[in-house]
Amino acid sequence: MMEKRYVLVADDDRAVGSALSLLVRRAGMTGKTATNPEEAIAMVRESKPEVIVMDMNYGSSTTGRDGLELLRKVKVLAPEVPVILITAWGSIDLAVEGMKLGAADFVTKPWRNDDMLRRITTAIDLKGSDSEREADNDFDGCGIVGESAALKDVLETVRRVAPTDASVLILGENGTGKEMIARAIHKNSQRREGPMVSVNLGGVPQSLFESEMFGYVKGAFTDARDSRKGRFELADKGTIFLDEIGELDQMSQVKMLRVLQEHTFEPLGDSMPRRVDFRLVSATNADLSAMVADHRFREDLYYRINLITLRLPALRERREDIEPLTRYFLNRIAEERGLREPELGRDAAELLYGMSFPGNIRELRNRVERAMVIYGQDNRTLHAEHFKQDGPESMGAAASQPSTLEDMERQRIMKVMEETEGNISRAADRLGLTRQALYRRLNKLGIGK
Repeated sequence: MMEKRYVLVADDDRAVGSALSLLVRRAGMTGKTATNPEEAIAMVRESKPEVIVMDMNYGSSTTGRDGLELLRKVKVLAPEVPVILITAWGSIDLAVEGMKLGAADFVTKPWRNDDMLRRITTAIDLKGSDSEREADNDFDGCGIVGESAALKDVLETVRRVAPTDASVLILGENGTGKEMIARAIHKNSQRREGPMVSVNLGGVPQSLFESEMFGYVKGAFTDARDSRKGRFELADKGTIFLDEIGELDQMSQVKMLRVLQEHTFEPLGDSMPRRVDFRLVSATNADLSAMVADHRFREDLYYRINLITLRLPALRERREDIEPLTRYFLNRIAEERGLREPELGRDAAELLYGMSFPGNIRELRNRVERAMVIYGQDNRTLHAEHFKQDGPESMGAAASQPSTLEDMERQRIMKVMEETEGNISRAADRLGLTRQALYRRLNKLGIGK
């Protein structure tokens, strides 16, 4: 007879221990409890559990340090056993520190039983040899190119957090590849067979927010001739990627918070709540912590989306990846446009290495594409002069670069607006934005006033 899966619950609150132990027993597993770190260590030595659900605080301590110390000891005694941390909102930073120490996941209080059970079974299912876990990581097809230490650090974090259901906030300048990282998280998650729904919140007007995100039923308003699913419902059993989440207005933030907290929503024209199962990944180039301090972004929403933070390096911070990225774009653009792929001259590679790229990877691709279209078919090799069509200002030394991200963005947008003679559609396309998002940025940066 197959032995039941054994789950150890380490929590000094006996009511919590009993509740979680009962939950796993009802799911056909064996649940045992430990009320202090010493008892937990003894039980791990006696017989290794399949997974440990561990509180961060014990006794009168509220610092979470007892939990981190227990985690360190467990990882020495049983490094292969996954640990799920239980934490309150106030100790999320400690839980993130616990992830760095090897915890597999963390759950915030109060938890939902179905969610807790799914995380426990997922942690058990993921447990395996290091080679098996490594083989499960798949970044092919995500467009992620490079071997720099900065990029490897990001991908290592992706490897650790992707199998969990923790919400992830991706920070980085425009053009650093935030959506690519979001796709890598989804592709390496347990939801990979489900949908990934991407939403550019900077392009969703406040008046359309509810219908776009939550959908509507037939007859909800004058033009609602048929029912339509919203983005959250489309993401059921999968991942929803909310790009430019810092662009949300205050009213939309309130509406967003409810669905993130309760995983329920009501389509326009329908009073019956609908439950949806999704994993949240968000991204922004804004400083959300500063926006919270200025009361422009809700603190409770910030902590809902900010369980795990990934900071993507700017291209100038991973210069060793510029050449492989350039060669990758040469190959991809040649395939997409049916062109002959030219060689990259050493002088061109050196020129590109020294450029600042305020538009990051997106700007590099645009530059490569222009060089290929204009010069690539008449030259077997692209040289430095073929990449200089934007003029010297984008290649200046660091001393001449804008001092802030906002200045960089303003300079880039003004340059593109000048090149496109103020054509919003063409400028938005060049910048990789929607028309609405570009209008928002023009207004925010005071361009054209």
